[in-house]
Amino acid sequence: MPLNECLPLRLTELPLRQLAYVDIIDWNALSETDGQRLREFGLCEGASVETLNHGGIFGHGPIACKVGRMTIAMRRNHAAAITVRAGPEGTGPEGEAA
Repeated sequence: MPLNECLPLRLTELPLRQLAYVDIIDWNALSETDGQRLREFGLCEGASVETLNHGGIFGHGPIACKVGRMTIAMRRNHAAAITVRAGPEGTGPEGEAA
């Protein structure tokens, strides 16, 4: 079932292989060090993301995701601080053409 393109959801809720764009990052939910690390990986508002694997037994481990062209693993609590919007390639976080 395709996601509504306007529906915001947490990165932890994004189905596998669904392209989305980072809408909001709750930087206050992350430590300064963790926030800096995610920024260095290219995670920012408007970045394209795609979940590749919900790791661990029963999906409770780290989440592997593609940020732009880089694949990273992130802790589940970090992914929960990220709100995304699903949408087709070439659209920005508000559904407008990039």
